[in-house]
Amino acid sequence: MYAKYFLLLCSHLIISQCVRTVDKNTNPGNGELIKIESFPSVYVASRTILVWLPSDYDSTKKYAVVYMHDGQMLFDSTITWTQKEWKVDETMTRLLKNHDIRDAIVVGIPNSGINRWAEYVPQVILDSLPEQTRSIVENRWLNNHPLSDQYLKFITAELKPYIDQHYSTLSDASNTFIIGSSMGGIISLYAICEYPDVFGGAGCLSTHWPLNIPGGDDTGIDVDVASVFRHYLSTNLPSPSNHKIYFDYGSTTLDAIYKPYQSLVDSLMIQKGYTSKNWMTREFPGEEHSEVAWAKRLHIPLEFLLGN
Repeated sequence: MYAKYFLLLCSHLIISQCVRTVDKNTNPGNGELIKIESFPSVYVASRTILVWLPSDYDSTKKYAVVYMHDGQMLFDSTITWTQKEWKVDETMTRLLKNHDIRDAIVVGIPNSGINRWAEYVPQVILDSLPEQTRSIVENRWLNNHPLSDQYLKFITAELKPYIDQHYSTLSDASNTFIIGSSMGGIISLYAICEYPDVFGGAGCLSTHWPLNIPGGDDTGIDVDVASVFRHYLSTNLPSPSNHKIYFDYGSTTLDAIYKPYQSLVDSLMIQKGYTSKNWMTREFPGEEHSEVAWAKRLHIPLEFLLGN
């Protein structure tokens, strides 16, 4: 126990010395992108954190904060492995200019590559699997280390305190949001359920409900995450009185299989008292599972969650 607290203290001391650099390639008209190199953590692997500030950022004002997963895919297509991006800076700039959303900054959290699934698959799903199935999943795909609970501790106990200390933020849950796509949508929903006092809203784009883990004829596994998650959500969805949740899906490529799974979750949202005031599910016919598709509709969850 004492060792853990010592490590956490050391982490906070190291975090306070993080080097911040401004991305000189950012279009000044679309704000400023700050890179915090090798942000340390006692919970997960270190990574570069990306902080986007609007061009008129003013430290005398207070800003809501949007935390986004897969941060390396958000701002610059020239450095992504797909050569595609979410165009977060352009979208945020347009929405702020038109006064469609409240003042806000964005914190991009890059995935850790090889450990992406380990960080994004909710622990509650793994705990519900039969022992043999869970063993296969952990051995083959999670390197024996499921990390989702630790990943959320990293965001809530290390990253968020740093952001609130170094930027002019509104730190309450009603001004703190978390957004992701695919498995990033799953972990965003898990985050608002596990930390309802930290996050007031979650955006889940192209949520990857059918967790399909291929492993050959003898070890292939198809886990129905929507069904597994349904019992968890029935007792852990945050109160609709002070939380907002957004879902969507397309109809082509990987998104083509999502509709029946999303329908199950939608029925549960209604049962738990969610209405159009605090919950939205949108279908986008013809749209694929890609950053290009998410960029085209990102304004919708942002307006829903941060609307004035």
